[in-house]
Amino acid sequence: MATSGARAPVSDALLEVRDVAKAYDGTPALRGVSLRATQGAIVCLLGPSGCGKTTLLRLVAGIERADSGSIRFEGRAIDDLPPHRRGFGLMFQDYALFPHRDVAGNVAFGLRMQGLPRQCVAERVAAMLDLVGLAGYERRRVFELSGGERQRVALARSLAPSPRLLMLDEPLGALDRTLRERLLDELRTILRRVGVTSLYVTHDQAEAFALADWLVLLRDGRIAQQGSPEQVYHWPSSPFVARFLGHANLVEGRVAGVEDTTAVVDTALGRFTGVASLPGVARGSAVVLVLRPEAAALLPAASPAGPNRIAGTLAERSFRGSYTQLTLRPAAGPPLVFELGGAELPPAGAAVTLELRPGAISMIPTSENT
Repeated sequence: MATSGARAPVSDALLEVRDVAKAYDGTPALRGVSLRATQGAIVCLLGPSGCGKTTLLRLVAGIERADSGSIRFEGRAIDDLPPHRRGFGLMFQDYALFPHRDVAGNVAFGLRMQGLPRQCVAERVAAMLDLVGLAGYERRRVFELSGGERQRVALARSLAPSPRLLMLDEPLGALDRTLRERLLDELRTILRRVGVTSLYVTHDQAEAFALADWLVLLRDGRIAQQGSPEQVYHWPSSPFVARFLGHANLVEGRVAGVEDTTAVVDTALGRFTGVASLPGVARGSAVVLVLRPEAAALLPAASPAGPNRIAGTLAERSFRGSYTQLTLRPAAGPPLVFELGGAELPPAGAAVTLELRPGAISMIPTSENT
């Protein structure tokens, strides 16, 4: 079920990146990257700093040229096409607004470059500002705006010329978390309403999950995994992917049996049954289990041991509003972190038993690159 390095399963790709590589002074930045984007899709490029996200964006924009491979748009190679002829929009983290122009002047910049009549420009500017919730802001100066308002102006300016592809490079990175979370839903709604195909760069997995139709996770210039956000979250293809997505509970084990699509896995924590298996996994295979934070439920005190149950000491507990995060210290292995909703937890130091849902456990072959 994992889609490590796989191409997006589409045949009507608007944008297609084929085996692209790029190096700087002999140091590879991208190593054979391939991906596709369909019309209207939001494709998120996710990964740690230095993994190649922005390099890939610059290659698609035409700001830089790939060393090998090709980039195609609407079925045609665009590798030799200069940036201004690609018809793409680019939005940056630092807004890149013109401080000497008012809001209308910033939004109108690309339209005036197209040579449109003044009335058409004014109507388009008004429509874009209304789209981003800034109707009536035409005469405001840039320095009078909040960070969130500046980012809305930058988005309106990017969308005003009706780009064939919109590229966003960490556009919310300069905002505080509260404002960023509020703008996330608005941004997705706006991109959906406009219907523009988008490449969105971020290092924040929650941001990517909230926006993406298709997620591309990069590591050291290679695609570590790509797929729908649900696929990547539920079926990480390697320990690196699992850890980057915030899955802290990785447990080594060995397959004790396989039946149809599920497996029995023995670990230092005990036996787990009903775990969804992977192709090629057989009895005796070494695997890593990912115990997702939502997997656990608290059992009554003195519950007997059994499959899919972990006993240990409640090391820490932290109320998080809609759920309580707990750290369990089992008799064997490292501490485990889970999120329980609405559970009345005993005090720290108490002995507890947790039962794990097999549906919230995924399997990684140990042959995967960690």
